[in-house]
Amino acid sequence: MQTNLETLSQLERRLTMAVPAKDIDREVDVRLRKLSQSVRMHGFRPGKVPMKIVLQQYGPQVRSEVIGDAVQKAFEEAIREQNLRVAGYPRIESGEGDGGADQLSFKATFEVYPEVKLGDLASAKIERSVLAVGDAEVDKTIEILRKQRVRFDEAKRAAETGDRVTIDFTGTIEGAEFPGSKGNDVALVLGEGHMLPDFESNLKGLAAGQTSTFPVSFPADYGAEDVAGKTASFEVAMKKVEAPKLPEIDAEFAKSLGVADGDTAKMREEVKANVEREVHKRVNNEIKQKAMQALVDTTPLELPKSLVDIEVQNMVRGARADLESRGIKMEKVPLNPEMFEAQAKRRVALGLIVGEMVKSCGIATTAEQVRALVEEHAQSYDHPGEVVKWIYSEPQRLSEFQSLALESNVVKWVLDHAKVEDKTVSFDELMGRAA
Repeated sequence: MQTNLETLSQLERRLTMAVPAKDIDREVDVRLRKLSQSVRMHGFRPGKVPMKIVLQQYGPQVRSEVIGDAVQKAFEEAIREQNLRVAGYPRIESGEGDGGADQLSFKATFEVYPEVKLGDLASAKIERSVLAVGDAEVDKTIEILRKQRVRFDEAKRAAETGDRVTIDFTGTIEGAEFPGSKGNDVALVLGEGHMLPDFESNLKGLAAGQTSTFPVSFPADYGAEDVAGKTASFEVAMKKVEAPKLPEIDAEFAKSLGVADGDTAKMREEVKANVEREVHKRVNNEIKQKAMQALVDTTPLELPKSLVDIEVQNMVRGARADLESRGIKMEKVPLNPEMFEAQAKRRVALGLIVGEMVKSCGIATTAEQVRALVEEHAQSYDHPGEVVKWIYSEPQRLSEFQSLALESNVVKWVLDHAKVEDKTVSFDELMGRAA
């Protein structure tokens, strides 16, 4: 087999190969003869179909299969001989007789993996959030839990912030109604921002049975183009005003949080443990993202476009599946692959960098590390021991925790080599960030 390798760019290569045509012809003949022994055709006994007919019926298909197999084999042998690491899939084209009449020639254009040289992390600065969970954080969390269990009782007074109101409304712009301009028995909690601020502010002070007419200006960047930047006149009828009633912090409240005996002290202990787990999780997620970004920033790479394209396609498929699982029709949410390109590039870069780190720095995991992660995950369930058994019963589930352990060791390696500064943050600041 004749081969010729060209370097087209830093990562792109073109391999020209030629396979003897007689080898193709010989293999086609072998396969057709084998096929003739089992092929069934009307008017002939099995195994007695003339070769001429077999050739006419199946010749083109068999030749195509033989050529495909020959090309694949030749390509694999060539890249093995050249010691090439192919990234993505090659684009194979006919060589259009470059090898002569007695040769089948073709060209394979592909990318190779880049050489990864780990950057110097000594100059990288990483800020690590620090938060100790105390009584104040537990109190705030309990208050959030109380608000989640709020009850609304009818109030014989005008509406205030925090009340739940039920209204009918009609809106017009220059005397004409518009899409979404009418609503009946619409319930909303004042102050939660479900309606425009101008609209909600005019509901305050209205009691059940009262009506009001007022103007509302839609922002220029409002989602509905028909009303963006325009002023509408709304007529509102207040039908009901309900005041919020938070549950008392008592035995019933503790039971609603899963404390069977209603012990409020035990409830506080469990809330604190849950908050500590959430704080630990958020701090770890933040530091992981910062550590990974430090790797990307300090290790510039030329990325194979084929790998980025594959990752974009995977992300688009994942986004589609997620939307469909939530009953969202795809035609209403167009997914442009360009939306995912930046994130895809980051994922590919991290995959290459972390792979090189694991190999060159000898980063590995232990069974004890994996077990600790599994048990930590299981603590958020009612029966942790059963969850641990369930995870260990399926290799695929366990592999997820093995990957997390490896990732954790990579992060630790980065933190050991970068400049890390601890910064005390408030509970609200940490919980207000994206998890």
